[in-house]
Amino acid sequence: MSISASMSNAHPSPPSDGSSGSSGQFHRQARPPRRLELVPVQPLESEPEPNPDEEQDRLRRQISHDIHHELSTIMMLASLLGTAGDVGPDSRERARQLLGETRWLHQLHHAYEESIVSADSAARAAAEPVRIDHLAGEVVAAMQLSTLTRIGFEVQEAWAHVDRLAFWRGLRNLVGNAVRAAGVDGRVEVRITTDDGWAVAEVDDNGPGFGAVPAGRASLGLGIVQDLAAKWGGELQIRRGVLGGCCVQLRLPSSSPAPSIAVHDSQEVDGA
Repeated sequence: MSISASMSNAHPSPPSDGSSGSSGQFHRQARPPRRLELVPVQPLESEPEPNPDEEQDRLRRQISHDIHHELSTIMMLASLLGTAGDVGPDSRERARQLLGETRWLHQLHHAYEESIVSADSAARAAAEPVRIDHLAGEVVAAMQLSTLTRIGFEVQEAWAHVDRLAFWRGLRNLVGNAVRAAGVDGRVEVRITTDDGWAVAEVDDNGPGFGAVPAGRASLGLGIVQDLAAKWGGELQIRRGVLGGCCVQLRLPSSSPAPSIAVHDSQEVDGA
């Protein structure tokens, strides 16, 4: 007996006609057909139309989130470049200025977010005794590195009771307007002085003079400075300057030095 014959006998195939074989082991029963049950489908409820204001607010928050992260990245890169040993001192100084400018931009972004959330955020700006000659030095140093216009800087210690960010915005607009009016071959002078109870920031240029060029960004910038002066009890004066162009003075009520800063400064002087 061959192996194939043995296996064939051990496992007989069922009859092809469906009847049981001689052993009775194969028996197929017909299954009744399945009945399909129709389940009624409930109509889908239509989603409410998105609120345009909510969509706009969500988009604003998303963009604000991305801006925050990009600013943080720029600050980190500028900080690394400012201390890098493989670049020259001039490049490190530019990187430090870039870091400072980005920090101001970060504060501007935060102020903008608050103004969107609440209309009273501007009224809640934190006024404090501010040494405006130090802030003016930051503004001038950054502008000197970003333009070919010659910018002079004369300064004396001056304190005003004002919001730091608001003063930075105001002076930055004044200096920026003067630089654009003077042109790349022009000259701008920035002075910080005190005058009979006033802390004075003066910006003088040798451009064509106030009103001699079409209104544009300069008019918006002056509006920002006018709002600053009105809010903090100051004055904005515009006249013909000694350089032949426009001279703008931002006058703010003088303030006593902040106690903590005054002590810190005196300690530095004593230790010098």
